[in-house]
Amino acid sequence: MNVRMFLPALFALIVSSTTVARSAETCVYVSDAGTQSIVLYHFDEETGKLKEVSRTSVGTAPGSLFVHAERKLLLASLRTNAEIGSFQIGEQGQLTAIGKTSLDSNANAAYVAADQSGRFLFAASYSGGRVTLHDINRSGQISEARQTIDTEKTAHAAVLSADQKWLFVPHVQSNAIFQFRFDAKKGKLTREENAAGGKEGAGPRHLAIHPSQKFAFSSDESGSSVTLYSFDAEKGLHPLQTLSTLPEGYTEKNSTADVHVHPGGQFVWVSNRGHDSLAGFRFDAVAGKLTALGQTPTEKTPRSFAVAPHGKWILGAGEGSGKLAVFAVDPQSGLLERKETIEVGKSLTWVTIARLP
Repeated sequence: MNVRMFLPALFALIVSSTTVARSAETCVYVSDAGTQSIVLYHFDEETGKLKEVSRTSVGTAPGSLFVHAERKLLLASLRTNAEIGSFQIGEQGQLTAIGKTSLDSNANAAYVAADQSGRFLFAASYSGGRVTLHDINRSGQISEARQTIDTEKTAHAAVLSADQKWLFVPHVQSNAIFQFRFDAKKGKLTREENAAGGKEGAGPRHLAIHPSQKFAFSSDESGSSVTLYSFDAEKGLHPLQTLSTLPEGYTEKNSTADVHVHPGGQFVWVSNRGHDSLAGFRFDAVAGKLTALGQTPTEKTPRSFAVAPHGKWILGAGEGSGKLAVFAVDPQSGLLERKETIEVGKSLTWVTIARLP
């Protein structure tokens, strides 16, 4: 072999491989309602450092965000305009607006999500008391609702099971999780019997499903608690245990907001608004039991937080402070240690982490 020809070719291959590796980014998207923008950061999963990349003005207060990494799509609730917007995600995570669809003026989306294929979008309306199902076409445009199901006021999330057969919609006021069967071939939701919430007055707001798909957890807004559910593939959810998210003796005003499970399934966290903390719990999947780990102070009014894909970091967004807190997760204890706090904007309503392919 001609060495002079081989070495340049080898060098080119190495450079090309490095370029491909570097093109994959872990991106953090933050809804900043105060400046009506979606802020993009690159996140170093080794060090926990954030680097601001861009700010995309959306002309209204953004809320819930959902990233479909394979389709390179970001879906956003544009709340004050009662719209849902779609954005193309570029190679480095930057956003380019594709289009938007309007909802009824009194039915803005508290939560948006897509199925695994990226063909369908689900939206839960807190004020409108309904769930809507939309098509997403090949270019990323969102259709008007192909199906609208009236439920009750305070619908606050829309969470699909991993097999894509169940959609769960927690309702705060009625202390219930509305359950739907989803037919991906027909693009249709069918109402099933509601699952009861936790203790009386708990008020489930958000829901996170355990990686085993045998359990789920709700953040209970009005009860300041977390509820553990069993998840039966045929019957849906059934409440098993409800624990307070607050320290003993705390009597000030509080409500919970978000809930997430560690990718390994052994820890669960819920955000407290008022106590301004992240409440941690250890989960024993064999016994089917939660144990409280205590609370970690975070930013004021932590409406949203996110767990990094490998579970090493948590990012807590302060709606009341406009700051983002970075916490390291101890893999053995599940306890959190704040490592950094950065200024983002004025009113942070959502944060999500996406590892782009």
